[in-house]
Amino acid sequence: MDPLRPEQLTKEEICTHYGDEYDRHLGAIVPPIYQSSLFTRKNVNHGYTYTRVSNPTTEVAEKKIAALEEGEEARCFSSGMAAITAALMSVMEKDCHVICPLNVYAPTKVFLETYMAKFGVETTFIAGDSVEEIEQALRPQTKAIYLETPLSNVFTLQNLRAIARLAKANSIVTIADNTWATPLYQNPLTHGIDLVVHSATKYMGGHSDVMAGVMVGSRSAMEKVTHQERGLFGAVMDPHQASLLIRGLRTLPVRMRQHQQSAMQAAKFLEEHPLVERVLYPGLASHPQYELAKEQMAGCSGLFSFVPRGSKAQIREFVQRLRWFQEGPSWGGFESLINTPGLWIDEETSQKTGVPIGLVRVSIGLEHTDSLLEDLDQALKGM
Repeated sequence: MDPLRPEQLTKEEICTHYGDEYDRHLGAIVPPIYQSSLFTRKNVNHGYTYTRVSNPTTEVAEKKIAALEEGEEARCFSSGMAAITAALMSVMEKDCHVICPLNVYAPTKVFLETYMAKFGVETTFIAGDSVEEIEQALRPQTKAIYLETPLSNVFTLQNLRAIARLAKANSIVTIADNTWATPLYQNPLTHGIDLVVHSATKYMGGHSDVMAGVMVGSRSAMEKVTHQERGLFGAVMDPHQASLLIRGLRTLPVRMRQHQQSAMQAAKFLEEHPLVERVLYPGLASHPQYELAKEQMAGCSGLFSFVPRGSKAQIREFVQRLRWFQEGPSWGGFESLINTPGLWIDEETSQKTGVPIGLVRVSIGLEHTDSLLEDLDQALKGM
């Protein structure tokens, strides 16, 4: 038994101690890795049978994340996409309709518009920043509204509370990807959202060495997922993954403070730089949804985008000149990364998606902030 209920604990205390149950594990300060596929029960009724269904190590991570998200229960998956697809499939049925922002994480969009289309599922893609647009997209067969706030690359927000009210009035399930803000800075369930998903590969893991996903929601929804979308499809987190995720959660609060502090400095530096046209970061007062960001988020993470002033060739040169920023599509780890979605689109795609040509996305890591600013400055000037 945990000595305190999660609502009595700070986020830091949840990350460091909640769910660890020291007495249960012989006083071990780090929960043991139950690297076992099978749990026999001839002489003891402990509640475990098979790791695809449940595992003591994985449950520690699930308890911590559920408490951080202020949800009843969580279920861990082998990747973020496993959690996302399980959440969607737990709601959808043949020939139903889903509403989703156009600039959602690309594999999520592909899953909806190609794979689920095989089962007659139709998806209406909208900008996402207008509740009225979502209301106009509703159909009698709409089963889910999928959200990701802020959105990949463009960093526009959706009004969680208003959308949740609209959905509940129409008996529609809402799902929100909360990877960017983490449970420390945003809790969609408290705004009325039904299910929250994360790519725990990112900030929760924090060390770029674990693939992990998680879903959080009501106890009944999680029990259903355990035996259906997770249990039947088998995309369960293994105990070793869970141990790495638990390790990452221990330092999540201190890492997120540094990510936020450095990212804010970098975003302001770039916003004032003569060789930068535009910065897209909800933490900046110049962001068009800055007031909504303050209303539904307690902070910002270290991922944002900006548009350098230059041709595609010059921007490619800028990327090559960077010393501390490695180029790669992921984010949320200790290392600073850069990605270039705006170099692979044409004018028509830019107009359709709202992604500016030349847009560069940066993940601010844990290196010294001054070193990162100096690196960005020298690479911009060297274009």
